[in-house]
Amino acid sequence: MNKAQMDDNVSKARGSEEIWNLPNILTMLRLALVPVFIILMFIPSTACRWVALVVFMVAAATDHFDGEIARKRGLITDFGKIWDPIADKALTLGAFIVLSITGLLGWWFTIIVGVRELGITWMRRRLLRRGIVVAANSGGKAKTVSQMFLIFLLVGPWTTWITAPAFATALRWVTVAFIAIAFVLTVWSGGVYVVEAAKIVRKRS
Repeated sequence: MNKAQMDDNVSKARGSEEIWNLPNILTMLRLALVPVFIILMFIPSTACRWVALVVFMVAAATDHFDGEIARKRGLITDFGKIWDPIADKALTLGAFIVLSITGLLGWWFTIIVGVRELGITWMRRRLLRRGIVVAANSGGKAKTVSQMFLIFLLVGPWTTWITAPAFATALRWVTVAFIAIAFVLTVWSGGVYVVEAAKIVRKRS
């Protein structure tokens, strides 16, 4: 099967490549910010929650810029294709676990997200051993955006800033809506990955 026959997010693994470029460094930075965010979330301080939100926003911004820079400058690498979604998962899943521990998010959501994310990561590793790289597709990217916005809503101590009861009610309903959106996109995009993987394996067998 030649490259033209593959989906945009599926490609043959290349050999040696230069990984020290700006997009990959941004991906590594996102990974490094994950433990910083987690530590700040466990400190019982409103100020630390705001700082944790800023750290999360910086990490989330690197997710946008690393891909954009890689595409514009032709710096797309297999390292980036593999580690960019892993960094996303570390950031979002780590945040969901912390939010569930602190009682801000139900464990049912975090467990389902965790099973999906770890399952797709395992599938990617299996395919990589066969020389196939599966990058994030549009569904996976939409899932990540929805999850990150949900985390943004849950991490920020918004009601300490705006104390009006109407604001708290509106925030609660918006948060519930994004829990539903993130849940649907998480499950749907996971199914898309499985279908794509099954197709590519059948074509190569």
